[in-house]
Amino acid sequence: MTIGPGLRPFALALALGTAGGALFSYFHLPLAWMIGAMTATTVAAMAGVALHVPKPLRNAMIMILGVMLGSGFTPDILGRLGEWSLSLGALAVYLVLATTLGVQYLRRAARLDPPTSFFTATPGGLNEMVMVGTQMGGDSRTMALSHALRVMLVVLVIPFAFQALGLYDPARRGALGPPLLSLAPLDVALLSACALGYPLAKLLRIPAAQIVGPMLLSAAIHLAGLTEGKPPGVLVAAAQVVIGASLGCRFTGLDIRRIGRDGLTALGLTGLMLLVTTAAAWMVDEATGLGLAALILAFAPGGLAEMTLVALALNIDVALVATHHMVRIVLIVTLAPGFYLLWRKWRSRRGKT
Repeated sequence: MTIGPGLRPFALALALGTAGGALFSYFHLPLAWMIGAMTATTVAAMAGVALHVPKPLRNAMIMILGVMLGSGFTPDILGRLGEWSLSLGALAVYLVLATTLGVQYLRRAARLDPPTSFFTATPGGLNEMVMVGTQMGGDSRTMALSHALRVMLVVLVIPFAFQALGLYDPARRGALGPPLLSLAPLDVALLSACALGYPLAKLLRIPAAQIVGPMLLSAAIHLAGLTEGKPPGVLVAAAQVVIGASLGCRFTGLDIRRIGRDGLTALGLTGLMLLVTTAAAWMVDEATGLGLAALILAFAPGGLAEMTLVALALNIDVALVATHHMVRIVLIVTLAPGFYLLWRKWRSRRGKT
């Protein structure tokens, strides 16, 4: 059986992603299926191989991840919400500080224009920030590539840094999920119904609807005690492969020199943000005792899907990490455009360009 030219990039992306994930899993590396898939497809894309992961498939896999994350919201979580008030408040301060430092770095080191530097420095909301930044006059390719590189670098660095620093013990790595045929029919029906959270969240214009909607419905049925079921491990592994491969596919067709140039800028920006993240997480941990590893993941400038996958794979307080990233996305998407307009007005009053 031959594969048509239209399906070849998709088949190659899945094949390379699965092979990379299997290789990393064989060597017991952290977040093996996602990082392995991302690494294999990134190398191939930068080598000029045509790769593609359809957006509907990625959305479907992110919905599975959302259901999985929602299953971590057990009834005892309700009693912990008060414990997170200080860290959620600190998150808002962290976002302002990280964005401010990021803008200054991009303006001085990379000589980017104001809208491009501002919407590149905002730690999260890739699609929303690129869209709004473009409307404000920013360079969409630079913003998209910089955000993609930042997320990729964060996903690569944090798991291995945790292992090197003793914040993650491979022996307590979390299971991906139960066996495929172990779920009761009622659990299958309830978990499948959580997919309705995506169109509902999209209708309500909730940011990151494909993961937040199913996660909220899943959290609701688990908090209500209707089920204790979770998506099968094989589906969660498949979701990791697809999400990792889709990250790698973003580099398909890009000029290698541009990737190298913007990559150096993204490396500096990511390093700066991770330093701020670690400092903020350490201070909040000293005040709350929520755990340094969990708080680093909660504050890390990566995507909601990616960071919660890291928490899931490393068996680190998934509910705390997911909640903080949902709040981060809402704050960034709703407040960043207004803050940029205020900053632009302040610059114009001071005669800056």
